Amino acid sequence: MNEFDYIVVGGGSSGCVMASRLSEDPAMRVLLIESGRKDDHPWVHIPATFFKVIEKGRDIVAYVGEKSEGVNGRDSIVLQGHVLGGGSSVNAMIYVRGHANDYNHWAQLGNRGWSYEDVLPVFRDLEDNMVHSDGFHGQGGELHVSETPFHHPLSRAFLRAAQEVGLPYNPDFNGAVQEGVGFYQTTTHNGRRWSAAQAFLRKAEKRANLTIRTRTRVAKVTFAGKAATGVVLEDGTKITARREVVLCAGAIETPRLLQLSGIGPGAHLQSHGIAVVSDLPGVGENFQDHLESTVQGETHDPMSLLGEDKGLKAAKHFLQYLTTRTGLLTSNVVECGGFADVSGMGQPDVQFHVLPFMVGWADREPIERHGIAIGPCFLRPKSRGSVRLRSPDPKERALFDAGSFRDSDDLEVLVRGVRKSIEILEAPSLARLVKRRALPEPGLEKDAEALRSYVRQTAKTVFHPCGTARMGAEGDPMAVVDTELRVRGVTGLRVADASVMPTLISGNTNAPTMMIAERCARFITGKARAAAA
Repeated sequence: MNEFDYIVVGGGSSGCVMASRLSEDPAMRVLLIESGRKDDHPWVHIPATFFKVIEKGRDIVAYVGEKSEGVNGRDSIVLQGHVLGGGSSVNAMIYVRGHANDYNHWAQLGNRGWSYEDVLPVFRDLEDNMVHSDGFHGQGGELHVSETPFHHPLSRAFLRAAQEVGLPYNPDFNGAVQEGVGFYQTTTHNGRRWSAAQAFLRKAEKRANLTIRTRTRVAKVTFAGKAATGVVLEDGTKITARREVVLCAGAIETPRLLQLSGIGPGAHLQSHGIAVVSDLPGVGENFQDHLESTVQGETHDPMSLLGEDKGLKAAKHFLQYLTTRTGLLTSNVVECGGFADVSGMGQPDVQFHVLPFMVGWADREPIERHGIAIGPCFLRPKSRGSVRLRSPDPKERALFDAGSFRDSDDLEVLVRGVRKSIEILEAPSLARLVKRRALPEPGLEKDAEALRSYVRQTAKTVFHPCGTARMGAEGDPMAVVDTELRVRGVTGLRVADASVMPTLISGNTNAPTMMIAERCARFITGKARAAAA
Protein backbone atom coordinates (compact mmCIF):
# COMPACT_ATOMS: atom_id res chain seq x y z
CA MET A 1 0.00 0.00 0.00
CA ASN A 2 3.00 2.33 0.37
CA GLU A 3 4.53 1.79 -3.04
CA PHE A 4 3.51 3.78 -6.10
CA ASP A 5 4.87 4.69 -9.50
CA TYR A 6 4.38 8.42 -8.97
CA ILE A 7 3.94 10.52 -5.84
CA VAL A 8 2.46 14.00 -6.26
CA VAL A 9 3.01 16.25 -3.23
CA GLY A 10 0.37 18.96 -2.97
CA GLY A 11 -3.24 18.75 -4.07
CA GLY A 12 -3.66 22.34 -5.27
CA SER A 13 -4.23 23.60 -8.80
CA SER A 14 -1.10 21.98 -10.20
CA GLY A 15 -1.36 18.79 -8.14
CA CYS A 16 -4.90 18.11 -9.35
CA VAL A 17 -3.82 18.41 -12.97
CA MET A 18 -0.76 16.25 -12.36
CA ALA A 19 -2.61 13.47 -10.52
CA SER A 20 -5.30 13.38 -13.19
CA ARG A 21 -2.87 13.16 -16.09
CA LEU A 22 -0.50 10.60 -14.56
CA SER A 23 -3.37 8.32 -13.55
CA GLU A 24 -4.76 8.21 -17.09
CA ASP A 25 -2.45 5.24 -17.65
CA PRO A 26 -4.12 2.39 -15.72
CA ALA A 27 -0.77 0.62 -15.42
CA MET A 28 0.61 3.43 -13.26
CA ARG A 29 -0.17 3.67 -9.53
CA VAL A 30 -0.37 7.31 -8.45
CA LEU A 31 -0.51 8.84 -4.99
CA LEU A 32 -1.68 12.42 -4.40
CA ILE A 33 -0.84 13.84 -0.95
CA GLU A 34 -2.61 16.97 0.32
CA SER A 35 -2.05 18.46 3.76
CA GLY A 36 -5.48 20.12 3.81
CA ARG A 37 -8.99 18.69 3.77
CA LYS A 38 -11.26 17.49 1.03
CA ASP A 39 -13.06 20.24 -0.87
CA ASP A 40 -16.47 19.27 0.49
CA HIS A 41 -17.60 22.44 2.29
CA PRO A 42 -20.43 24.31 0.47
CA TRP A 43 -18.60 27.64 0.81
CA VAL A 44 -15.93 26.28 -1.52
CA HIS A 45 -18.39 25.65 -4.32
CA ILE A 46 -20.62 28.75 -4.13
CA PRO A 47 -18.68 31.49 -5.96
CA ALA A 48 -19.45 34.49 -3.76
CA THR A 49 -18.84 32.72 -0.47
CA PHE A 50 -15.08 32.45 -0.96
CA PHE A 51 -14.90 35.56 1.22
CA LYS A 52 -16.43 33.52 4.04
CA VAL A 53 -13.66 30.94 3.64
CA ILE A 54 -11.05 33.67 4.06
CA GLU A 55 -12.94 35.46 6.85
CA LYS A 56 -13.33 32.27 8.91
CA GLY A 57 -9.82 31.02 8.12
CA ARG A 58 -11.21 27.73 6.85
CA ASP A 59 -9.32 25.81 4.16
CA ILE A 60 -6.53 28.39 4.01
CA VAL A 61 -3.13 28.73 5.64
CA ALA A 62 -1.60 32.12 6.45
CA TYR A 63 2.14 32.32 5.91
CA VAL A 64 3.48 35.14 8.07
CA GLY A 65 6.78 36.46 6.82
CA GLU A 66 9.39 38.61 8.44
CA LYS A 67 8.52 42.21 9.19
CA SER A 68 9.46 44.26 6.17
CA GLU A 69 10.89 47.76 6.12
CA GLY A 70 9.33 48.19 2.68
CA VAL A 71 5.82 48.05 4.18
CA ASN A 72 6.62 50.21 7.19
CA GLY A 73 7.70 47.34 9.41
CA ARG A 74 4.48 45.34 9.04
CA ASP A 75 4.22 41.57 8.75
CA SER A 76 4.13 40.14 5.24
CA ILE A 77 1.13 37.80 5.19
CA VAL A 78 0.37 35.49 2.27
CA LEU A 79 -2.78 33.36 2.32
CA GLN A 80 -2.74 30.10 0.39
CA GLY A 81 -5.34 27.39 -0.20
CA HIS A 82 -5.16 24.46 2.22
CA VAL A 83 -7.69 22.09 0.66
CA LEU A 84 -8.01 19.91 -2.42
CA GLY A 85 -7.92 22.33 -5.33
CA GLY A 86 -5.63 24.66 -3.40
CA GLY A 87 -5.92 28.26 -4.51
CA SER A 88 -8.46 27.33 -7.17
CA SER A 89 -10.84 26.26 -4.38
CA VAL A 90 -10.58 29.50 -2.39
CA ASN A 91 -9.65 32.24 -4.86
CA ALA A 92 -11.74 34.80 -6.76
CA MET A 93 -11.88 32.47 -9.79
CA ILE A 94 -10.39 35.05 -12.17
CA TYR A 95 -9.16 33.46 -15.40
CA VAL A 96 -6.17 35.44 -16.66
CA ARG A 97 -3.09 33.99 -18.32
CA GLY A 98 -0.75 36.99 -18.33
CA HIS A 99 0.81 38.87 -21.22
CA ALA A 100 2.36 37.13 -24.23
CA ASN A 101 5.63 38.95 -23.51
CA ASP A 102 5.86 37.26 -20.10
CA TYR A 103 6.41 33.89 -21.71
CA ASN A 104 8.59 35.27 -24.49
CA HIS A 105 10.77 36.72 -21.73
CA TRP A 106 11.05 33.27 -20.14
CA ALA A 107 12.31 31.95 -23.47
CA GLN A 108 14.76 34.86 -23.79
CA LEU A 109 16.18 33.90 -20.39
CA GLY A 110 17.16 30.56 -21.91
CA ASN A 111 14.03 28.51 -21.26
CA ARG A 112 13.58 27.04 -24.71
CA GLY A 113 10.09 25.75 -25.38
CA TRP A 114 8.37 28.22 -23.01
CA SER A 115 7.58 31.11 -25.35
CA TYR A 116 4.00 32.30 -25.79
CA GLU A 117 3.80 30.36 -29.03
CA ASP A 118 4.76 27.23 -27.08
CA VAL A 119 2.37 27.63 -24.14
CA LEU A 120 -0.71 29.00 -25.94
CA PRO A 121 -1.74 25.58 -27.36
CA VAL A 122 -1.61 24.13 -23.83
CA PHE A 123 -3.86 26.87 -22.46
CA ARG A 124 -6.27 26.16 -25.32
CA ASP A 125 -6.21 22.41 -24.71
CA LEU A 126 -7.15 22.87 -21.04
CA GLU A 127 -9.97 25.32 -21.70
CA ASP A 128 -13.68 24.99 -22.40
CA ASN A 129 -14.68 28.60 -22.97
CA MET A 130 -18.31 29.64 -22.68
CA VAL A 131 -17.95 32.59 -25.09
CA HIS A 132 -14.71 32.62 -27.08
CA SER A 133 -13.64 30.09 -29.68
CA ASP A 134 -10.71 31.36 -31.71
CA GLY A 135 -6.95 31.18 -31.95
CA PHE A 136 -6.61 32.26 -28.34
CA HIS A 137 -9.25 30.04 -26.76
CA GLY A 138 -10.24 26.39 -26.68
CA GLN A 139 -13.36 24.29 -26.52
CA GLY A 140 -13.75 20.87 -24.97
CA GLY A 141 -11.10 21.03 -22.26
CA GLU A 142 -11.82 20.14 -18.65
CA LEU A 143 -11.50 23.71 -17.34
CA HIS A 144 -14.77 25.59 -17.78
CA VAL A 145 -14.29 29.32 -18.28
CA SER A 146 -17.42 31.46 -18.25
CA GLU A 147 -18.95 34.90 -17.97
CA THR A 148 -20.45 35.55 -14.55
CA PRO A 149 -24.24 36.04 -14.80
CA PHE A 150 -24.39 38.68 -12.05
CA HIS A 151 -22.87 42.15 -12.41
CA HIS A 152 -23.02 44.59 -9.52
CA PRO A 153 -23.97 48.22 -10.33
CA LEU A 154 -20.68 49.45 -8.84
CA SER A 155 -18.76 47.13 -11.16
CA ARG A 156 -20.55 48.63 -14.15
CA ALA A 157 -19.90 52.14 -12.84
CA PHE A 158 -16.17 51.41 -12.52
CA LEU A 159 -15.99 50.27 -16.16
CA ARG A 160 -17.70 53.42 -17.39
CA ALA A 161 -15.52 55.65 -15.20
CA ALA A 162 -12.33 53.95 -16.38
CA GLN A 163 -13.32 54.57 -19.98
CA GLU A 164 -13.98 58.20 -19.12
CA VAL A 165 -10.31 58.60 -18.13
CA GLY A 166 -9.07 56.96 -21.32
CA LEU A 167 -8.84 53.23 -20.64
CA PRO A 168 -10.47 51.21 -23.45
CA TYR A 169 -13.10 48.56 -22.87
CA ASN A 170 -11.66 45.07 -23.37
CA PRO A 171 -13.96 42.02 -23.58
CA ASP A 172 -11.07 39.51 -23.48
CA PHE A 173 -7.91 39.97 -21.41
CA ASN A 174 -6.56 36.68 -22.83
CA GLY A 175 -6.90 37.66 -26.46
CA ALA A 176 -4.79 39.74 -28.81
CA VAL A 177 -4.58 42.73 -26.44
CA GLN A 178 -4.38 42.76 -22.64
CA GLU A 179 -4.77 46.49 -21.99
CA GLY A 180 -8.15 47.91 -21.02
CA VAL A 181 -10.96 47.31 -18.56
CA GLY A 182 -13.79 44.82 -18.52
CA PHE A 183 -15.48 41.98 -16.69
CA TYR A 184 -13.18 39.11 -15.81
CA GLN A 185 -13.91 35.66 -17.15
CA THR A 186 -14.00 33.13 -14.36
CA THR A 187 -13.42 29.45 -13.67
CA THR A 188 -17.09 28.85 -12.94
CA HIS A 189 -19.73 26.63 -14.51
CA ASN A 190 -23.52 26.81 -14.18
CA GLY A 191 -23.21 29.17 -11.23
CA ARG A 192 -20.67 27.04 -9.33
CA ARG A 193 -16.93 27.33 -8.80
CA TRP A 194 -15.01 25.16 -11.24
CA SER A 195 -11.81 24.51 -9.33
CA ALA A 196 -8.91 22.33 -10.46
CA ALA A 197 -10.29 19.65 -8.15
CA GLN A 198 -13.66 19.85 -9.88
CA ALA A 199 -12.16 20.02 -13.36
CA PHE A 200 -9.44 17.40 -13.11
CA LEU A 201 -9.80 15.35 -9.94
CA ARG A 202 -13.52 14.46 -9.85
CA LYS A 203 -13.19 12.11 -12.79
CA ALA A 204 -9.72 10.89 -11.85
CA GLU A 205 -10.55 10.05 -8.23
CA LYS A 206 -12.83 7.24 -9.45
CA ARG A 207 -9.84 5.43 -10.96
CA ALA A 208 -8.60 2.42 -9.03
CA ASN A 209 -4.97 3.36 -9.69
CA LEU A 210 -5.21 6.81 -8.01
CA THR A 211 -4.96 7.13 -4.23
CA ILE A 212 -5.67 10.50 -2.58
CA ARG A 213 -4.58 11.15 0.99
CA THR A 214 -5.77 14.38 2.61
CA ARG A 215 -4.70 15.82 5.97
CA THR A 216 -1.32 14.22 5.36
CA ARG A 217 1.95 16.14 5.62
CA VAL A 218 5.22 15.25 3.91
CA ALA A 219 8.42 15.70 5.91
CA LYS A 220 10.90 15.27 3.05
CA VAL A 221 11.81 13.49 -0.18
CA THR A 222 14.02 10.43 0.24
CA PHE A 223 17.07 9.55 -1.90
CA ALA A 224 19.32 6.65 -2.73
CA GLY A 225 22.42 8.54 -3.72
CA LYS A 226 21.15 11.11 -6.21
CA ALA A 227 17.95 9.25 -7.14
CA ALA A 228 14.66 10.22 -5.51
CA THR A 229 13.03 7.13 -4.04
CA GLY A 230 9.88 8.48 -2.38
CA VAL A 231 8.82 10.55 0.62
CA VAL A 232 8.68 10.35 4.39
CA LEU A 233 5.55 11.65 6.10
CA GLU A 234 5.67 13.69 9.29
CA ASP A 235 4.45 10.65 11.22
CA GLY A 236 7.48 8.69 9.98
CA THR A 237 5.69 6.61 7.33
CA LYS A 238 7.89 5.90 4.29
CA ILE A 239 6.32 5.76 0.84
CA THR A 240 8.18 4.59 -2.24
CA ALA A 241 8.00 6.10 -5.73
CA ARG A 242 9.17 3.66 -8.38
CA ARG A 243 9.39 6.35 -11.06
CA GLU A 244 9.16 9.99 -9.92
CA VAL A 245 8.19 12.39 -7.15
CA VAL A 246 6.56 15.63 -8.29
CA LEU A 247 6.39 18.62 -5.93
CA CYS A 248 3.27 20.76 -6.39
CA ALA A 249 3.21 22.35 -2.94
CA GLY A 250 3.51 26.02 -3.90
CA ALA A 251 6.12 28.77 -3.80
CA ILE A 252 6.61 28.65 -0.03
CA GLU A 253 6.18 24.95 0.76
CA THR A 254 8.04 23.53 -2.25
CA PRO A 255 11.39 25.22 -1.49
CA ARG A 256 10.98 24.32 2.20
CA LEU A 257 10.52 20.65 1.29
CA LEU A 258 13.46 20.74 -1.11
CA GLN A 259 15.71 22.15 1.60
CA LEU A 260 14.50 19.62 4.19
CA SER A 261 15.37 16.95 1.62
CA GLY A 262 18.95 18.15 1.16
CA ILE A 263 18.44 20.23 -1.98
CA GLY A 264 19.33 23.90 -1.70
CA PRO A 265 22.13 26.25 -0.65
CA GLY A 266 24.74 23.89 0.77
CA ALA A 267 25.99 26.10 3.60
CA HIS A 268 22.43 26.85 4.76
CA LEU A 269 21.52 23.16 4.82
CA GLN A 270 24.69 22.20 6.67
CA SER A 271 24.03 24.89 9.27
CA HIS A 272 20.87 22.94 10.13
CA GLY A 273 22.63 19.57 10.11
CA ILE A 274 21.04 18.47 6.82
CA ALA A 275 23.17 16.35 4.47
CA VAL A 276 23.51 18.00 1.06
CA VAL A 277 22.14 15.93 -1.83
CA SER A 278 22.34 18.71 -4.44
CA ASP A 279 23.89 22.12 -3.72
CA LEU A 280 21.47 24.47 -5.50
CA PRO A 281 21.80 28.08 -4.29
CA GLY A 282 18.61 29.12 -6.12
CA VAL A 283 16.27 27.06 -3.93
CA GLY A 284 14.21 29.51 -1.92
CA GLU A 285 15.59 32.59 -3.70
CA ASN A 286 13.80 34.71 -6.32
CA PHE A 287 10.53 35.02 -4.32
CA GLN A 288 8.11 37.37 -6.11
CA ASP A 289 4.54 38.48 -5.50
CA HIS A 290 2.02 41.07 -6.60
CA LEU A 291 1.15 43.80 -4.08
CA GLU A 292 -1.83 46.12 -4.19
CA SER A 293 -2.86 49.29 -2.34
CA THR A 294 -6.52 50.22 -2.49
CA VAL A 295 -8.39 53.41 -3.23
CA GLN A 296 -11.80 53.38 -1.52
CA GLY A 297 -14.86 55.57 -1.77
CA GLU A 298 -18.01 55.76 0.35
CA THR A 299 -21.23 55.85 -1.66
CA HIS A 300 -24.25 58.12 -1.13
CA ASP A 301 -26.67 55.20 -1.15
CA PRO A 302 -26.50 51.82 0.65
CA MET A 303 -25.72 49.99 -2.59
CA SER A 304 -22.58 47.96 -1.83
CA LEU A 305 -22.30 44.39 -0.55
CA LEU A 306 -21.98 45.53 3.06
CA GLY A 307 -24.39 43.45 5.16
CA GLU A 308 -25.55 41.25 2.28
CA ASP A 309 -24.05 38.18 4.00
CA LYS A 310 -26.09 38.57 7.17
CA GLY A 311 -29.61 37.95 8.40
CA LEU A 312 -32.62 38.02 6.09
CA LYS A 313 -30.58 39.37 3.18
CA ALA A 314 -28.25 36.39 3.32
CA ALA A 315 -31.21 33.99 3.56
CA LYS A 316 -32.82 35.60 0.53
CA HIS A 317 -29.65 35.29 -1.56
CA PHE A 318 -29.16 31.68 -0.49
CA LEU A 319 -32.75 30.74 -1.35
CA GLN A 320 -32.47 32.36 -4.78
CA TYR A 321 -29.22 30.52 -5.42
CA LEU A 322 -30.62 27.15 -4.32
CA THR A 323 -33.80 27.43 -6.36
CA THR A 324 -32.64 29.18 -9.53
CA ARG A 325 -28.81 29.20 -9.47
CA THR A 326 -28.91 32.94 -10.13
CA GLY A 327 -28.28 36.13 -8.20
CA LEU A 328 -25.51 37.55 -6.06
CA LEU A 329 -24.09 34.21 -4.93
CA THR A 330 -23.16 33.34 -8.53
CA SER A 331 -20.83 36.36 -8.55
CA ASN A 332 -17.09 35.98 -8.04
CA VAL A 333 -17.33 39.38 -6.25
CA VAL A 334 -14.16 40.64 -7.96
CA GLU A 335 -16.21 40.89 -11.12
CA CYS A 336 -14.26 43.48 -13.04
CA GLY A 337 -10.96 45.26 -13.37
CA GLY A 338 -8.38 45.54 -16.05
CA PHE A 339 -4.87 46.41 -17.11
CA ALA A 340 -3.21 49.80 -17.64
CA ASP A 341 0.16 51.09 -18.75
CA VAL A 342 0.64 53.76 -16.08
CA SER A 343 4.37 54.22 -16.76
CA GLY A 344 4.27 54.61 -20.54
CA MET A 345 6.31 51.48 -21.15
CA GLY A 346 4.17 50.16 -23.99
CA GLN A 347 2.75 47.26 -21.98
CA PRO A 348 0.39 47.21 -18.98
CA ASP A 349 2.25 47.38 -15.68
CA VAL A 350 -0.75 47.66 -13.33
CA GLN A 351 -3.82 45.45 -12.87
CA PHE A 352 -7.03 46.57 -11.15
CA HIS A 353 -9.17 44.33 -8.94
CA VAL A 354 -12.46 46.03 -8.07
CA LEU A 355 -14.67 45.14 -5.12
CA PRO A 356 -18.22 46.50 -4.59
CA PHE A 357 -17.58 47.13 -0.88
CA MET A 358 -14.83 48.63 1.29
CA VAL A 359 -12.14 46.26 2.49
CA GLY A 360 -9.60 45.86 5.27
CA TRP A 361 -6.70 43.48 5.81
CA ALA A 362 -5.17 41.42 8.59
CA ASP A 363 -3.75 44.51 10.29
CA ARG A 364 -6.73 46.87 9.83
CA GLU A 365 -10.51 46.66 9.99
CA PRO A 366 -12.61 47.64 6.99
CA ILE A 367 -14.51 50.91 7.09
CA GLU A 368 -18.09 49.96 8.01
CA ARG A 369 -19.74 52.06 5.30
CA HIS A 370 -21.17 51.30 1.90
CA GLY A 371 -18.59 51.87 -0.81
CA ILE A 372 -16.24 50.61 -3.50
CA ALA A 373 -12.59 49.52 -3.40
CA ILE A 374 -10.30 49.82 -6.43
CA GLY A 375 -7.14 47.77 -5.93
CA PRO A 376 -4.26 48.48 -8.33
CA CYS A 377 -1.32 46.06 -8.16
CA PHE A 378 2.02 46.24 -9.96
CA LEU A 379 2.52 43.42 -12.44
CA ARG A 380 6.24 42.80 -12.95
CA PRO A 381 8.00 43.11 -9.60
CA LYS A 382 11.71 43.79 -9.48
CA SER A 383 11.94 43.12 -5.74
CA ARG A 384 12.98 39.66 -4.61
CA GLY A 385 12.50 37.80 -1.34
CA SER A 386 13.45 34.38 -0.06
CA VAL A 387 12.26 31.23 1.72
CA ARG A 388 14.62 29.53 4.17
CA LEU A 389 14.45 26.92 6.92
CA ARG A 390 14.07 28.02 10.52
CA SER A 391 15.23 24.61 11.68
CA PRO A 392 15.46 21.01 10.43
CA ASP A 393 12.11 20.27 12.12
CA PRO A 394 9.63 19.52 9.28
CA LYS A 395 6.74 20.72 11.45
CA GLU A 396 8.14 24.23 11.70
CA ARG A 397 7.08 26.91 9.23
CA ALA A 398 9.60 28.36 6.81
CA LEU A 399 11.55 31.57 7.41
CA PHE A 400 9.87 33.70 4.79
CA ASP A 401 11.01 37.16 3.65
CA ALA A 402 8.73 38.73 1.04
CA GLY A 403 11.27 41.45 0.14
CA SER A 404 8.45 43.96 -0.40
CA PHE A 405 9.54 47.14 -2.21
CA ARG A 406 13.19 46.16 -1.92
CA ASP A 407 13.45 47.71 -5.38
CA SER A 408 12.02 51.23 -5.31
CA ASP A 409 10.71 50.92 -8.87
CA ASP A 410 7.92 48.65 -7.56
CA LEU A 411 6.81 51.37 -5.17
CA GLU A 412 6.79 54.02 -7.89
CA VAL A 413 4.69 51.86 -10.22
CA LEU A 414 2.16 51.18 -7.47
CA VAL A 415 2.02 54.89 -6.57
CA ARG A 416 1.17 55.61 -10.19
CA GLY A 417 -1.48 52.89 -10.06
CA VAL A 418 -3.03 54.52 -6.99
CA ARG A 419 -3.06 57.89 -8.77
CA LYS A 420 -4.82 56.31 -11.75
CA SER A 421 -7.36 54.70 -9.39
CA ILE A 422 -8.08 58.07 -7.78
CA GLU A 423 -8.62 59.49 -11.25
CA ILE A 424 -11.12 56.72 -12.02
CA LEU A 425 -12.93 57.21 -8.70
CA GLU A 426 -13.34 60.91 -9.53
CA ALA A 427 -14.58 60.32 -13.10
CA PRO A 428 -18.27 61.18 -13.68
CA SER A 429 -19.77 57.67 -13.59
CA LEU A 430 -18.35 57.00 -10.11
CA ALA A 431 -18.30 60.59 -8.85
CA ARG A 432 -22.09 60.74 -8.99
CA LEU A 433 -22.31 57.67 -6.73
CA VAL A 434 -19.45 58.43 -4.32
CA LYS A 435 -19.92 61.10 -1.66
CA ARG A 436 -16.34 61.03 -0.35
CA ARG A 437 -13.02 59.33 -0.86
CA ALA A 438 -12.31 57.33 2.26
CA LEU A 439 -8.81 56.09 1.36
CA PRO A 440 -6.36 57.59 0.80
CA GLU A 441 -7.33 60.78 2.61
CA PRO A 442 -8.43 63.46 0.11
CA GLY A 443 -5.54 65.71 -0.84
CA LEU A 444 -2.88 63.20 0.19
CA GLU A 445 -1.92 62.65 -3.43
CA LYS A 446 -0.64 66.25 -3.60
CA ASP A 447 2.27 65.25 -1.34
CA ALA A 448 4.37 62.66 -3.19
CA GLU A 449 6.14 61.39 -0.08
CA ALA A 450 2.88 61.13 1.88
CA LEU A 451 1.36 59.06 -0.94
CA ARG A 452 4.39 56.75 -0.94
CA SER A 453 3.97 56.29 2.79
CA TYR A 454 0.27 55.49 2.32
CA VAL A 455 1.16 52.82 -0.23
CA ARG A 456 3.79 51.30 2.07
CA GLN A 457 1.32 51.28 4.96
CA THR A 458 -1.56 49.67 3.05
CA ALA A 459 0.17 47.43 0.49
CA LYS A 460 -0.81 43.78 0.72
CA THR A 461 -0.39 40.63 -1.31
CA VAL A 462 -2.72 39.62 -4.13
CA PHE A 463 -1.79 35.99 -3.30
CA HIS A 464 0.46 35.31 -6.30
CA PRO A 465 3.76 34.04 -4.81
CA CYS A 466 6.15 32.41 -7.27
CA GLY A 467 9.72 31.90 -8.41
CA THR A 468 11.43 30.07 -5.53
CA ALA A 469 12.53 27.04 -7.57
CA ARG A 470 13.00 28.80 -10.83
CA MET A 471 13.41 27.24 -14.22
CA GLY A 472 16.60 28.09 -16.08
CA ALA A 473 19.01 27.16 -18.80
CA GLU A 474 22.01 24.92 -18.38
CA GLY A 475 24.76 27.01 -16.83
CA ASP A 476 22.40 29.32 -14.92
CA PRO A 477 23.79 29.02 -11.38
CA MET A 478 20.48 30.02 -9.75
CA ALA A 479 18.28 27.67 -11.79
CA VAL A 480 16.63 24.91 -9.74
CA VAL A 481 14.86 23.00 -12.52
CA ASP A 482 15.55 22.55 -16.22
CA THR A 483 13.10 23.26 -19.02
CA GLU A 484 11.37 19.91 -18.43
CA LEU A 485 11.05 20.85 -14.74
CA ARG A 486 13.53 18.22 -13.51
CA VAL A 487 15.39 19.25 -10.36
CA ARG A 488 19.06 19.73 -11.16
CA GLY A 489 21.66 17.40 -9.72
CA VAL A 490 19.25 14.55 -8.97
CA THR A 491 16.98 12.14 -10.83
CA GLY A 492 13.35 11.20 -10.33
CA LEU A 493 12.26 14.58 -8.90
CA ARG A 494 10.40 17.45 -10.56
CA VAL A 495 8.67 20.66 -9.52
CA ALA A 496 5.42 21.61 -11.26
CA ASP A 497 3.92 24.69 -9.58
CA ALA A 498 4.37 28.48 -9.55
CA SER A 499 7.78 28.01 -7.90
CA VAL A 500 9.31 27.36 -11.33
CA MET A 501 8.30 30.70 -12.85
CA PRO A 502 11.53 32.61 -13.57
CA THR A 503 9.59 35.88 -13.43
CA LEU A 504 6.05 36.55 -12.29
CA ILE A 505 3.49 36.72 -15.08
CA SER A 506 1.43 39.88 -15.62
CA GLY A 507 -1.84 38.74 -14.06
CA ASN A 508 -3.49 36.14 -11.87
CA THR A 509 -1.46 32.96 -11.48
CA ASN A 510 -4.04 30.16 -11.30
CA ALA A 511 -4.37 29.49 -15.03
CA PRO A 512 -0.58 29.62 -15.67
CA THR A 513 0.03 27.23 -12.77
CA MET A 514 -2.32 24.66 -14.31
CA MET A 515 -0.59 25.15 -17.66
CA ILE A 516 2.78 24.44 -16.02
CA ALA A 517 1.45 21.23 -14.49
CA GLU A 518 -0.06 20.10 -17.78
CA ARG A 519 3.27 20.63 -19.54
CA CYS A 520 5.14 18.76 -16.81
CA ALA A 521 2.75 15.81 -17.10
CA ARG A 522 3.40 15.73 -20.83
CA PHE A 523 7.15 15.77 -20.25
CA ILE A 524 6.81 12.81 -17.89
CA THR A 525 4.56 10.75 -20.12
CA GLY A 526 6.40 11.64 -23.32
CA LYS A 527 3.39 13.30 -24.94
CA ALA A 528 5.22 16.62 -25.37
CA ARG A 529 8.06 14.97 -27.27
CA ALA A 530 5.60 12.96 -29.37
CA ALA A 531 3.70 16.13 -30.29
CA ALA A 532 6.92 17.93 -31.21
CA ALA A 533 7.95 15.03 -33.43
